[in-house]
Amino acid sequence: MTTASLRLALVGAPNTGKTSLFNRLTGSTQKVANYPGVTVERKSGSFTTPEGRSVTVLDLPGTYSLRGRSPDEEITRDIVLGRFDGEAVPDLVLCVADATNLRLTLRLVLELKRIGRPMLLVLNMIDIAKRRGVTIDLERLSQELALPVTTAVAVRKGGVDDLLKRTDEVMARAQEAQAANQWTAPSISDLKAAQREADRIIAAAVTLPTKPDTLTNRIDAVVLHPVWGLIILALILFVMFQAVFSWAQPAMELLSDSFSTLGQWVHDVLPESWGLLQSFLQNGVISGVGSVIVFLPQIIIIFLFILLLEDFGYMARAAFLMDRIMGGAGLHGRAFIPLLSSFACAIPGIMSTRVIDNPRDRLTTILIAPLMTCSARIPVYTLIISAFVPATRVWGWINLQGLVMFGLYAAGITSALTVSAIAKFFLWRDHAPAPFMLELPDYKVPRLRSIAIGIFNRAKAFLYRAGTTILSMMVLIWFLASFPTAPVGAEGPAINYSFAAMIGHALEPLLRPIGFNWQIAVALIPGMAAREVAVAALGTVYSIEGGKEAAEQIGQVLAQKWTLATALSLLVWYIFAPQCASTLAVIRRETGSAKWMVVTFVYMLALAYVASLLTFNLARALGIN
Repeated sequence: MTTASLRLALVGAPNTGKTSLFNRLTGSTQKVANYPGVTVERKSGSFTTPEGRSVTVLDLPGTYSLRGRSPDEEITRDIVLGRFDGEAVPDLVLCVADATNLRLTLRLVLELKRIGRPMLLVLNMIDIAKRRGVTIDLERLSQELALPVTTAVAVRKGGVDDLLKRTDEVMARAQEAQAANQWTAPSISDLKAAQREADRIIAAAVTLPTKPDTLTNRIDAVVLHPVWGLIILALILFVMFQAVFSWAQPAMELLSDSFSTLGQWVHDVLPESWGLLQSFLQNGVISGVGSVIVFLPQIIIIFLFILLLEDFGYMARAAFLMDRIMGGAGLHGRAFIPLLSSFACAIPGIMSTRVIDNPRDRLTTILIAPLMTCSARIPVYTLIISAFVPATRVWGWINLQGLVMFGLYAAGITSALTVSAIAKFFLWRDHAPAPFMLELPDYKVPRLRSIAIGIFNRAKAFLYRAGTTILSMMVLIWFLASFPTAPVGAEGPAINYSFAAMIGHALEPLLRPIGFNWQIAVALIPGMAAREVAVAALGTVYSIEGGKEAAEQIGQVLAQKWTLATALSLLVWYIFAPQCASTLAVIRRETGSAKWMVVTFVYMLALAYVASLLTFNLARALGIN
């Protein structure tokens, strides 16, 4: 028995079950963080082999080649080649392949062989391959590749026993297997030659069934139909958005009540003489953290749908269906998934742009993701619509308030596609669109264990990345709204004497042409931390107390204080305005530059001002006051 500590790197193409294998090997030992200096996710864990070897396993991002065409692929390439600072060179490369479709993975295997590092090929999902009549001669495949080959069923208990045994065998002679690194970045002709060699090996070692008409092909005949496929996709999205905004409500209310109760408890426990600390904890820390966590149920639900659809194999089909539609706006088909995620929150949507290979396509998607109507806009939309739009029905069955809400969503989608088309025309005119090549995985039953682990890791990452930024911003906003304090005998709310009010009065001349008063300007300041904070800020500047129960009273006051033209102008403002500091911070991290964060802020602010200006003046011209 040995206690030698080894490092193992999991490499493979997307949709090969690599993450399921990682989950099966490491279980509860997983750690998720970011690689130093970049925002690519780093997943590591550990396990022990039958002979007692302690193994640290690193789950590298999926890739079809080591060329490094995206941030994820660059990380995989640099770690396998031993180029990444702060990351040790792996002792063994574990290349994971889908046993039902070896074609693209074998090409990657041939490329990895040139590195000269000890390697083991794992044919995952071998049970599905056998059930479909696919016969693989493991000995012949191992001879052709000059590599050890084993099989696995990552989703079943005991499905990695052979893999663990072979890992011990390979590591026992790892030093003998070490060879010189002969890898160079492959050209297109090199890739084509490697693919021909992979096809030859498959023909020699793999026997395919005579009748390949599988359940996957029969389902694809429907879901990839140019008409029915889009209808099915629309129905899936409809159900998902209904779930995001309906299923999450009880949990959101529970979280909201919990933070309100905690804030009130702090208010009651701390003595009045500690008023400044009391205000800081209640209004700065607790409200700041709560404004993020209250939306966690929506984030979990939308990621639940996305992970289920990915695990089932449908998400790749959705991107394929949307490619032609999005291509008309200068977007890549893979942009569909990040933009879909942005309906819950732009932060995970922007982070998920890593699936886009081309840097310009990825950048364009990042720039327009904040225009999608995220859940943080809903409190503002609901407040203004309830106050100014009557709850009547159009054509006898369509709720007018719901119709206005739908219009706001449609306006966000339309504006995002328009901005993308403009950017494509003026900025990337010389950029030829890359062909949309996508491997369509076979359908399979989602595994709840993998889904649960994925949701937990994403929820934790969201809370860490968004929560820290929101908290720091809320502390700043609390300071601006609390100092200087009101003088003795002052009349009106204390906020009228604060830095926030000073800023609001200074901004009022700039905002008056779009119908905003100084109170709205003040509300926009805390709204920079998180859009939904503006609702509470409006209650503060109009001296309305009572927390969540005061929402109806706030609406009544706004209906008396504002004109309908002002309300419409503010709705349009929230479609476009960059009212989310954490989103801007994520853009900076994902692009690696403050330049594109500034570009996003400026273009969205300009869009918001021009659109609100047109809306306000058109409404007044039509006699809407």
